[in-house]
Amino acid sequence: MNAEPLTSPGMAGSKRRGSRTSLGEKLFSVFNHAFFILLGITTVFPFLNLIAKSLSSEAAVVSGRVNLVPVDLQFGTYRYVAQNGMFLNAFKISVIVTVVGTLLALFMTTLAAYPLSKTRLRGRKWFILMYVFTMLFSGGLIPTYLLMQSLHLINKLPVLFVPAMVNVYNMLIIKSFFESLPESLEESAKLDGASNLTILWRITLPLSLPVLATISLFFAVQFWNDYFASLIYINSANLKPLQLYLKELFVSSSDTFLRMGNDVNVDAAMNASPQAIQAASIILATLPILLVYPFLQKYFVKGVLIGSVKG
Repeated sequence: MNAEPLTSPGMAGSKRRGSRTSLGEKLFSVFNHAFFILLGITTVFPFLNLIAKSLSSEAAVVSGRVNLVPVDLQFGTYRYVAQNGMFLNAFKISVIVTVVGTLLALFMTTLAAYPLSKTRLRGRKWFILMYVFTMLFSGGLIPTYLLMQSLHLINKLPVLFVPAMVNVYNMLIIKSFFESLPESLEESAKLDGASNLTILWRITLPLSLPVLATISLFFAVQFWNDYFASLIYINSANLKPLQLYLKELFVSSSDTFLRMGNDVNVDAAMNASPQAIQAASIILATLPILLVYPFLQKYFVKGVLIGSVKG
């Protein structure tokens, strides 16, 4: 026969009172939900407005009748942008810079982070201090330009990713992640005769996929969205990336804008407003990062949190 636990009326009442939500907690919860819903709407509203403009007719866009829903639905604006030679060339340059820059930056940053994660490295604190110093102080724009000029990188594609191949902030995150890995794994590998490079490539990196995927996304967004480097170092129209193309797109006049590109569809250009073409260009420029992010999302939060455990 099982004995039932005895519960006094006072204990039962206290449990019921403890499970109740107070008025202050309810108001706080309602405020949080309302605030984040409003914040989400505020964030998504400009994007939805761009989509609506890019799919609306010229008359609807010019008259200001387009808000969140397309008016007089049409896809000619996207066909015009997709046939614009300058847009396609700028898109190709951005893809090359992003892919090559991300791979090289991740490679160089990882090579810098691995030895700094080892406490046995002589002068480790001084090396870290020198890296952190560059986060706080830089040589300035003019000395950096002169350095790129002396390296003969001005108006050449590598100038868009070579100066950013080592990011100190990202390096510190990777270093912290390496420090969180069990030292017993490295000791066991050394007993089997593995070298430092073998340990790095065969043990450390496979276990570091979350943080490497996160940092790869950081680098990819950085290279894809960067326009300042091309604005300073690039003069050739054939080497301008997508973000610089968009910048020039917005500052140019309507007539000049409609003449941009040597192989554009003139009929499509005349039937689309500059605002709609600008909106379509922005949407197409945003899509690559939006398509890549879902594949890295499962690593994103985990990589940042684990990499921030130690500093």
